Amino acid sequence: MKRLLFALLLTAAPALAEQPCRQALALGLDVSGSVDAREYRQQMGGLAQALGSRSVRAALLERAETPVELLVYEWSGPQDQQTLVPWTRITDAATLDSVIAQLQSVERRADSPPGTALGVAMLHGARLLAQRRQCWRRTLDISGDGKSNLGPRPRTVKPQIEAQGITLNALVIGTDAATSGDIPQTGIGELGAYFSAEVILGPDAFIEVALGFEEYADAMEIKLLRELDGMVLSQR
Repeated sequence: MKRLLFALLLTAAPALAEQPCRQALALGLDVSGSVDAREYRQQMGGLAQALGSRSVRAALLERAETPVELLVYEWSGPQDQQTLVPWTRITDAATLDSVIAQLQSVERRADSPPGTALGVAMLHGARLLAQRRQCWRRTLDISGDGKSNLGPRPRTVKPQIEAQGITLNALVIGTDAATSGDIPQTGIGELGAYFSAEVILGPDAFIEVALGFEEYADAMEIKLLRELDGMVLSQR
């Protein structure tokens, strides 16, 4: 009986791996030393809030027969990537609620290093997406609040990722330390230009901007809707 059950499981495994999937979406969150405890919480809570919004929820659940597969990981230094939510097929509201709950309950690692290895984070996301070749579209989504200062330059790893047919978008988080004058706008403009030149790639790749972690949830919702081909109506 055990041998029969084992044989059935082996037979079923390839079928499960080849189930139709309209989009694989890997979300990489920056948790390097420039992100303090409050901002870490705003980032995790902001993603949870965006996924639970009415518009994103509807976009994720509209075609359950060919669902979106979602993965969330955090990144910082060259050796510091960790999966927070493994590949999950969003087939119903209960599954989506489970992902949201995981993000709301995650705790920051005590040994999170200070470096920003953006190129490594991009390659790591591409390796994760290589596990989902059955999906019709594969999208890598990198959030970041600073330029790379460790590991390979992001520009140099782009050809490897582009060769896999992956689209890479970015959510750029501007400094929220200054509150007057043009300082925040200048900072976010420079960082946005850096991500546009060094990071994003693929057809219709884009960056979304959050002026500080306080706007992260709203910016993430807009970006997710655009990635999921939803219509975005915004006053921003």
